[in-house]
Amino acid sequence: MSEDLRNLLYLVAAGLFIYGLKGLTHPRTAVRGNLYGALGMLLAVVVTLIGLDFEPTLIIVGIAVGAIIGGLLAFTIQMTAMPQLVALFNGFGGGASVLVAGAYLMQETPGVLETPGVFGMDAMAAAAASGLIGAVTFSGSLVAFGKLQELKFIKDLRFPGQQLMNVGLTVVCLGLSALMVWQPGQAIWSYWLMSAIALGLGVFLVVSIGGADMPVVIALLNSYSGLAAAATGFVLSNTVLIIAGSLVGASGVILTRFMCVAMNRSLPAVLFGTLAPSGISAGADEVYRTVKSTSADEVAMMLETARRVVIVPGYGMAVAQAQHAVRDLSNALTAKGVQVEFGIHPVAGRMPGHMNVLLAEADIPYDALKEMEEINSEMDQVDVAIVLGANDVVNPVARTDPGSPIAGMPIIDVDKARTVVVIKRSLSPGFAGIPNPLFAAQNALMLYGDGKKAVVEITKALQEG
Repeated sequence: MSEDLRNLLYLVAAGLFIYGLKGLTHPRTAVRGNLYGALGMLLAVVVTLIGLDFEPTLIIVGIAVGAIIGGLLAFTIQMTAMPQLVALFNGFGGGASVLVAGAYLMQETPGVLETPGVFGMDAMAAAAASGLIGAVTFSGSLVAFGKLQELKFIKDLRFPGQQLMNVGLTVVCLGLSALMVWQPGQAIWSYWLMSAIALGLGVFLVVSIGGADMPVVIALLNSYSGLAAAATGFVLSNTVLIIAGSLVGASGVILTRFMCVAMNRSLPAVLFGTLAPSGISAGADEVYRTVKSTSADEVAMMLETARRVVIVPGYGMAVAQAQHAVRDLSNALTAKGVQVEFGIHPVAGRMPGHMNVLLAEADIPYDALKEMEEINSEMDQVDVAIVLGANDVVNPVARTDPGSPIAGMPIIDVDKARTVVVIKRSLSPGFAGIPNPLFAAQNALMLYGDGKKAVVEITKALQEG
């Protein structure tokens, strides 16, 4: 294949990537956008392999193994585990960049020693960037996975001098990167040492961050994986890898910024791992002493007389797999002339867009999904707000307690509705680890139990009433 034809097909693949990203901006076109992105990557891989002199056996085996693993994950992964899967994807992308750049460096370095300039300073700098960013992404993503999976041995870790240590590790990594660029003869050992230190840096950057901030961390690590891939593209002189990595990196930064605004976090705090750890649920007994419980029949009676109902989903809905039951409740209310809407917080769940994905899976009308700013402006006109498994994103403490781990985070103001029904298994705290005074508010009622079962019982009582 000629170089001109190869570049032309790479351009087509890049166009598919861009068109795919555009499709992912709206739930209605997301599936098609995902397909365009996959086709673009398939085209890029095929074009890259055609005409190269390589042993195909390992490539074929690798593709087959990857396809089998990917297919099994696609069919068996639960929606509740999707954030963990995204974290692993980010980590694998970063790890692959480290290995590819390192392997190419080991292959080409002898040429540098014999003929200076074969592996130039620009490519050496790109290799260093790939190793540094990729290693941080890999280890940081594994820690994020552990936190999302609630593995007991991965706890929020914060100790005196931790930030100073992170700065020191970063300086050492940058120093070894500079050594690679200016002393090519020392490139191999300095690259792998720098990558090993960067693995530790990734752990310490993420391990201190509390679960409430994991959506921001996932968005940032996604950006890092793209930047590492783009740097690897410069190492390999592969145009389409540079384009794809740049698109992922840029879109990840934009998403991270969006998430920071949604959670009232600063981007530097995310970049340097200074986000607050999870809080402590001290004083919960005092907060919850006026909690009032209710029943499915009582909630159905309230819904019978309501004109406008807003449902605010959270991670509890994902755990209970209650999205289809919620759709049935929404349809039952709509049939009775009730206006039903869904208040979607940008960081509800454990990854950006988590609730949108679940509700789209249940064929909830897109027009019924309202963003936080839109629904908040009308919350005082809502007769009944149903909070299904959400906690931190409806916690009024974010507005009232400047010392809280979620201080300043924009929330959905369900407490302004005439009546609030909270469906939750217990009074246990959310990711931030702090009590929620909404549960004990005068206009709030607690319906304890499994989210799916509770919604089904409400729907049944509503239909029988």
